Amino acid sequence: MLKMDLEYEKGIFFIRLSGSLNRKSSYKINNYVLSVIKKHQLKKVIINLANITALDDAGMNALFNTKCMVKCNKGNIYLCGIKDNFALKLKHLHIKTKDNEEEIVRLIEV
Repeated sequence: MLKMDLEYEKGIFFIRLSGSLNRKSSYKINNYVLSVIKKHQLKKVIINLANITALDDAGMNALFNTKCMVKCNKGNIYLCGIKDNFALKLKHLHIKTKDNEEEIVRLIEV
């Protein structure tokens, strides 16, 4: 089961995920999050994966789709809170990463 905590603050869309991001749950990102990004033309997105327990190819595709939607808006997407066992998988997405949200916010605001 995937839980999402969505927050928009100071021009940054925070997506905090917890649980399993897999074939059964990736529809939540593909159907809901992508439509929010598209509708509001969001350009700065941070996805926090610190509480993700499982990640499969469908979950990877959902993250890739999110990256593509943000890039269509000429924006930037960042990942944080990546566990070591998911780091290699996520490296193939070519999304900028940092350890935590605060580092990314400082990077964006500079």
